[in-house]
Amino acid sequence: MSKTRNWGHGAVFSAAIWAGAGMVSAAEGIETDAATLKAQWETYGQYSVSSPVDLAPMRATDEATGADGATYRLTSLHPAVNRWYLLEFRPAQGLPVQTYHLENADAAVWTLSLNDADAPAIMVSGNGGEVACRPWDGAPSALQVASQSGLPYAPMCNGAVYLRNEVAGSRTNREAVSDFLRDHVVFGDKLVNLIKGAFFEDAFLEDAETVEGDAGDAVAALGQARLDRQPIMRPNWSIEVDGADNGLEAGAWYGVTGVKGVYGSVMKPGYISQEITSERNGANWIDGVEQNADVYLVAFDLSQLELGYELGTDHPNLNWSSRPRRTGNDWNIPGPDGFARAAPLVRNGMLNPSHTSRAVGAFAGGFKRDHGAFRFGDYATFNKGHHYGFISNGVTFSKLIPNLATLYVTVEGEVGMKTWTEADADMIPNLQFARQNGVPLVVRDPDTGASVPGDRVTSWGGGNWSGSAEAELRTLRAGTCLKEAGDRKFLLYGYFSTATPSGMARTFQAYDCDYGMLLDMNSPELTYLAVYKQNDEGDGLTPMHLNRYMAESDPWANNQQIPRFVGFADNRDFFYLLRKE
Repeated sequence: MSKTRNWGHGAVFSAAIWAGAGMVSAAEGIETDAATLKAQWETYGQYSVSSPVDLAPMRATDEATGADGATYRLTSLHPAVNRWYLLEFRPAQGLPVQTYHLENADAAVWTLSLNDADAPAIMVSGNGGEVACRPWDGAPSALQVASQSGLPYAPMCNGAVYLRNEVAGSRTNREAVSDFLRDHVVFGDKLVNLIKGAFFEDAFLEDAETVEGDAGDAVAALGQARLDRQPIMRPNWSIEVDGADNGLEAGAWYGVTGVKGVYGSVMKPGYISQEITSERNGANWIDGVEQNADVYLVAFDLSQLELGYELGTDHPNLNWSSRPRRTGNDWNIPGPDGFARAAPLVRNGMLNPSHTSRAVGAFAGGFKRDHGAFRFGDYATFNKGHHYGFISNGVTFSKLIPNLATLYVTVEGEVGMKTWTEADADMIPNLQFARQNGVPLVVRDPDTGASVPGDRVTSWGGGNWSGSAEAELRTLRAGTCLKEAGDRKFLLYGYFSTATPSGMARTFQAYDCDYGMLLDMNSPELTYLAVYKQNDEGDGLTPMHLNRYMAESDPWANNQQIPRFVGFADNRDFFYLLRKE
């Protein structure tokens, strides 16, 4: 029996496409026949391909030739997502093809196509009308001006379209030193691990003062974490919450002041109910240091907010991790998917400026590519070492690999988290975003329905949990989980000032998470989160951070600090949350 999915723009498609059944992918005039879509999916399934464009199986293309002989090609990389387009232009003088990565400024309003008139144009359609845009005309042309602007997003076509430009992502001193050592020093990765072991373990441990008193009402929708103690805590964060003038009750939730749909909570693993910690179900004992380390959590209400994901300018990169052993033909291809560069697409590490007014929060995505594969255990021996996969705006930059924890967003905006399987390949055409990072911290027990540790939480190498060179697991870590509460779904971000995977799992159990996974670790810059509220002037965003180290990682420009990811291109990948329109 075939399954049907609504791909947007009024077209309903069948999964039988892969068997050759007829279907059309359309975006206001850009159409692709069933045979082309089937061929593109077959290319997607190859062992290696030449570029990420080959990993956009739903792409659709318009072509035109002008009266002067110039040729034009406009490709919608995923018509149902309707964000990214690739423009290829060959001038009439026989000059080389010029390639530009375009982004729709507002995918909910505009669609792009290419007409076939004597003077071809990009047709920007929406709001009941359409406008012709010829950014290649003139001297200098709008494309030339935009490409030389130095802006990550250079506006064209009266602001309806952005040209994505390559820019240098900002890096903190710690990241810059780490990258330099890894890239330029022999055995640099081992040296970086020594730095981690010497400086990162417990370096950012926080221990909030506890006092007696009433912290106010918890947020009813999220309830109370399962703790044996609920003292009042005074966390050292800059996030303002309602009803907590005297502190926050451990395990309770509080609305973030001025930011609807966002909530904060604090706790220590030592407060977790013994009913959870005494279970022998796949987590280790938590030592005294970790028991007293602060954990900060932020919950995002997905009924009010939408989730997206953007790659950094540099990370995660697309080449091979040094961790797994390569065999056979793997030595003949530059990356596990067949390529090591994103070209002709552009990674610029920044939120589309059209979204800034709706931005509510952002947090760092996950491991760099070199750490994002298995060195030890069975997962190092097949699936090319299980390199973590990622998808942005409907384009796969690295394939999603079975057995890995995966956070994803569908074309319809549904947010999910699961352990990827081979059968889940059928979901690829219906995904906007996805990011894999290791194996699950918690899952739902299929028999009891309880939140329980993942089956590799206690395996350092088998779970690729990283840490110091001596396999010391306790360090600063961040993770995320999904939780359904009543008729609403929440995405939780957790900041663990020093923790092991077992401590993270027990914490997510206490908060009754459905599924949880690791993000990144070892320093506040790599585990960055900010919640945004409109500033007093109403013309910008004011970030609220979990600690001063995160605040200090925001870059400076023109004598003012600019929020990472939202106001400045960054070298790291990130998730972002926008208020729904």
